Amino acid sequence: MNRIVLAFRAFFALLFGGKLPPDLIAELGLTTKPVAAPAPKAPPKPAAPEVKPADGALQLLGMLQREARVLDFFMEDIAPYSDEQVGAAARDVHQHTREVLLRHFAPAPVIDAVEGSPATPPDNNPALVKYVGNVPASGKPTGGVLRHRGWRATAVSLPQLNSRTDLAVLAPAEIEVE
Repeated sequence: MNRIVLAFRAFFALLFGGKLPPDLIAELGLTTKPVAAPAPKAPPKPAAPEVKPADGALQLLGMLQREARVLDFFMEDIAPYSDEQVGAAARDVHQHTREVLLRHFAPAPVIDAVEGSPATPPDNNPALVKYVGNVPASGKPTGGVLRHRGWRATAVSLPQLNSRTDLAVLAPAEIEVE
């Protein structure tokens, strides 16, 4: 009879409590297993840095500063310089900026035609053409005179972003040590 009572006690303890009480474990001659400490988890891998749109803009501005000194040119007060001096500086900035743009974006005209010549919109893509002047109410003229060829990037090849690089530093200060 004792075994039936133990069986009922065990059944109802598990049914309502989910575990056997210590006195019932001792009566049944059972022992509890020692709970093994969970294995230490490996430290989480650092998350890949999130790339934001501003990162690409800062990266491009940094490249233009490094290779063409664009910020130096535009942040300088050019009022005290002669037109010849400004022109010489602008020619150098222009050349190096053009090289950066060609290397990293391969710009090409949207409509490869002479400005001032008749043109029709390509591919019915509204993003390719901005209509100016006497535009019909429908907003879709069949053609007109080309005033600006437009530009599109045919490739984008920016260097891989380094998570340790502070992109906000467009050009570090330079200190000459004597």
